[in-house]
Amino acid sequence: MAKVMGETASKSKGIPFQGRSLFYTLMLMMLAISVLYPLILLLINSFVITMPDGNQVFGIGNWIIAWQQPGMVESIINTFNRVFITELIAFPIAIFVVWLIARTDIPWKGCLDFFMWVAFFLPALPVLMGWILLLDPKFGLVNQMFINWFGMKQGPFNIYTFWGIVWMHLVTKSVAAKYILMLPAFRNMDASLEEASHMSGYGKVGTIIHTVIPMMMPTILISLIISLIHNLESFETEIILGPPGGFYVFSTKIYQLIMRDQPLYGAATVLGIVILLSITPLILYQYWISTKRKFITVTSHFKPAKIRLGSMKWPAFSFVFMFGLLITVVPAVFLLMGTFMKLFGFFTIEQPWTLQHWHQVLNDPILIHSIWNTVKLALGVAVGGMLWFSLLAYISVRSKFKFRGTVDFLTWLPACIPGILLGLGMLWMFLETPLLRTLYGTIFVLIIVVLISSMTTGVQLIKSNMVQLHSELEEASAVSGGSWLYTYRRVLLPILAPALLSVGIITFITASRSVAQITMLVTSKNRPLSILQLDYMVDGKYEAAAISGVFVVLLTIGVAILARTIGKKFGIKI
Repeated sequence: MAKVMGETASKSKGIPFQGRSLFYTLMLMMLAISVLYPLILLLINSFVITMPDGNQVFGIGNWIIAWQQPGMVESIINTFNRVFITELIAFPIAIFVVWLIARTDIPWKGCLDFFMWVAFFLPALPVLMGWILLLDPKFGLVNQMFINWFGMKQGPFNIYTFWGIVWMHLVTKSVAAKYILMLPAFRNMDASLEEASHMSGYGKVGTIIHTVIPMMMPTILISLIISLIHNLESFETEIILGPPGGFYVFSTKIYQLIMRDQPLYGAATVLGIVILLSITPLILYQYWISTKRKFITVTSHFKPAKIRLGSMKWPAFSFVFMFGLLITVVPAVFLLMGTFMKLFGFFTIEQPWTLQHWHQVLNDPILIHSIWNTVKLALGVAVGGMLWFSLLAYISVRSKFKFRGTVDFLTWLPACIPGILLGLGMLWMFLETPLLRTLYGTIFVLIIVVLISSMTTGVQLIKSNMVQLHSELEEASAVSGGSWLYTYRRVLLPILAPALLSVGIITFITASRSVAQITMLVTSKNRPLSILQLDYMVDGKYEAAAISGVFVVLLTIGVAILARTIGKKFGIKI
């Protein structure tokens, strides 16, 4: 069949083999410039020491300064402890939830699915503000209820602790993000594999352990690796909840170095490179998974079906429904309440509610300008991401390009660079390159930065679905005379449509709530809502910051509803 395909493909119309090689090479060059150039600038500057007279010399002074920072070892231990505990709890929950919704006849699965999507869409910072209203040790409503009901001197919960930070990760992105990453692959799994397991004597649990999880292993491992990397570079939750309890992680140490009165950019760059080196084994491992083993679950004989839960249907529904309420409705309601409070978090003052903050924010023209900038940024990233990431995934998985391994490796690098340092590297790239300098201050710059920062998740998500497609799908198109471009456009992309739309929505949300990556590249002309919210918080205007967060939530949920509506119209489940 492969021989027939090769003979037929060589005769087919469209892009010839030489043209494809040139196209792949151009893609590789674009990828290398966008990823390696800022990385090289970071590496060079880690060895650049500015002398008291202003001259710059090369040396290892920045490396010495970085490791001499007080609390550095403790922050590293804290980072890995927090990541390990979070993943240990979040991953079984995510696999169980995605299996229930994708593979069983659990009732109201559309509602449950929407809960998980909303949980992923909700920006971490506004959600965090909502949970602070509940779990703050001084004024948190839950703690106040325990004090009033049981006569305690203080409430049992403190969100400014290690377990408070773990809780925030569980109810913000950890479980929901894994669900988003794994759902398309679980939906595309051929039901005949589960039927074969049942015929072999395994029950529902045995089928999950011995059939579903092994078949989903590429998606599960890639999701785990992406989660580990994102957890390692997590910043927003730790920078707010960590300092009050003296809890610091790697990323907050980097932030401290940059935000000093005399920023230590060189030392901060050193720490970023250390993170990159620590994640390199994960990158190599995922590459081995993608290239050395086969996990095909979708063929031309694909058979969809759902597993019947029987008497466990409603208990399973109750579990997922309550979890969905906890991670979506509860924080959203308290976020909204915070926008109407005279003083954020103080429910006990006389007449705590007011509309004054809404009047002030809505009458500020900066808000409308920021909303429009956010829409342009998010749409640009979503459309560009679906096209660019799918091509990179194709080159990595399906092509015979000689340097496809290099393409795959480069797509992993952006996720290994902390957002603040990526933004710093991009700032140097745009300011020190004459051809790019004129773009500084435009939305285009922000789109490029967010595209690069979203590259790993987008490409790996598409790859995890692409590796499940049997080559016979392309062979059938080639035998019928379809060119490479025709096969890519009319065969692969329609099959991958749910994954592509997922990537589009994920990148849209990422762009809407990005802070660290773009904060150094934002000017008054291209400032989006997320940076406006950060500005409000820096100025101590938490009520206005919550209002900005509400607009981000409304924008992202609106996109989710629109995407689901369009998907249903064309028979695509998102």
